[in-house]
Amino acid sequence: MTPAYVIADVKVSDPDQYRHYTALTPAAVAAAGGEFVVRGGRTAVLEGKWSPSRVVVIRFESFEAAQAFYDSALYLEARGKRAGATDHFNMIIVEGI
Repeated sequence: MTPAYVIADVKVSDPDQYRHYTALTPAAVAAAGGEFVVRGGRTAVLEGKWSPSRVVVIRFESFEAAQAFYDSALYLEARGKRAGATDHFNMIIVEGI
């Protein structure tokens, strides 16, 4: 099976509200068999104009498992808690190798 990664670029505007989201997300990730690879941390732009604020990478066993995480009731609840807490929240799923 080919692993897949959920990658998010987040600019948090309301840290207190965002904490409600981050409190719920680990259970949703674990329930779908995922694991955090990156959850914030220091970044450096090596090329281009991308200047992320907060990068999150989550590994899943397959593209389908990553999609199931995103569509799950647990993550839907977490997403609801995130409303209004970010200036932007960009998220993709990408298959790995």
